[in-house]
Amino acid sequence: MENKISGESGNLRISEEVVAVIAGIATTNVEGVAGMSGGIAGGIAQLLGKNSFAKGVKVSVHEKEAVIDIFVIVNFGVRIPEVAFKIQENVKKSVENMTGLQVKEANVHVQGVIAEKESLEEDTEE
Repeated sequence: MENKISGESGNLRISEEVVAVIAGIATTNVEGVAGMSGGIAGGIAQLLGKNSFAKGVKVSVHEKEAVIDIFVIVNFGVRIPEVAFKIQENVKKSVENMTGLQVKEANVHVQGVIAEKESLEEDTEE
């Protein structure tokens, strides 16, 4: 699905994939986010690589607004409600500024918690 914006000079089409990539990048820039989640397989959330921005995001574009679902894994020890709120703010600001779409909803789905890399390394040294 694409969002079509008509203007005096012609039309602009923005695909849902583009909106998903913007939302994914905005999400991974939030402190406390370990990465995007590819879903749950065998009861364990799958952490996607840093280049899989759109795969942890579901976008639905209607006229001039979008509903975005973001699936993330957070670092252990963070305040999940604060991280989720920051994700919502960052995604909304980024998508609206870059596409002109109004973000009606930015729903954050925390799929898992992972220990930070540094914490894992400290545990193995002891």
